[in-house]
Amino acid sequence: MSSGVRTADFGTGVLSRAAALIHTLVTVEALLLLTASPGLAGLLLLGPDPANLPLAAVCLLPLGPALSAALYALHHRTADLTDLHPARAYARGWRLNALAALKLWTPLLGWLTLIAFTLTHFSATGLPGWWAVLLGVIGGGSLLWGAHALVLTSLFAFRGRDTARLAAYFLFRHARATLGAASLLVLVAASTALLTEAMPALLAAPLLLSLLHSSRPVIAETQEDFTV
Repeated sequence: MSSGVRTADFGTGVLSRAAALIHTLVTVEALLLLTASPGLAGLLLLGPDPANLPLAAVCLLPLGPALSAALYALHHRTADLTDLHPARAYARGWRLNALAALKLWTPLLGWLTLIAFTLTHFSATGLPGWWAVLLGVIGGGSLLWGAHALVLTSLFAFRGRDTARLAAYFLFRHARATLGAASLLVLVAASTALLTEAMPALLAAPLLLSLLHSSRPVIAETQEDFTV
């Protein structure tokens, strides 16, 4: 009798759940780096010259579908150590969402590249200094919109323009979720500046799991009010 109870409980204890989480994070991280590796390898070859910003944006294109697939796999993860399939979930997420993610990721990268290029050549524009501040605010807001859009396109099958509108709506509708995304962006920027440029890529899976956690109100309202 006791043996049957122990067998039934296997894979559901605290240590088992922790092991399942670590296994999922490591697997998703490895797959994310693998699928984004062509672009990441290209980034390593580029110098820090601002003139390389357009090429850097091209190198970052594969990262959009990779991030979307990772979010899908993390959202559909299980805490049961006996029923782990993170690689399968990642592959399914990439297959379902790669094109939709790329449709949003590409214009976002283009827009951010334009802002970054303008800021790195700001002295040549002849614009007043407050324009630089405004461009920085617009760039930050675009990143936060992109975080919401990435979550929505990874977990729901909306048209691109509907995802874009919902992401803009949730920027102010769920301020705590937006602040959560902002804190992650600050963490990424700080780790890049103080440690190494590779740190955000190496910690991508935990950062995306945190993004999912802070986006729970957005996900819940989308499921309740915007899906059938």
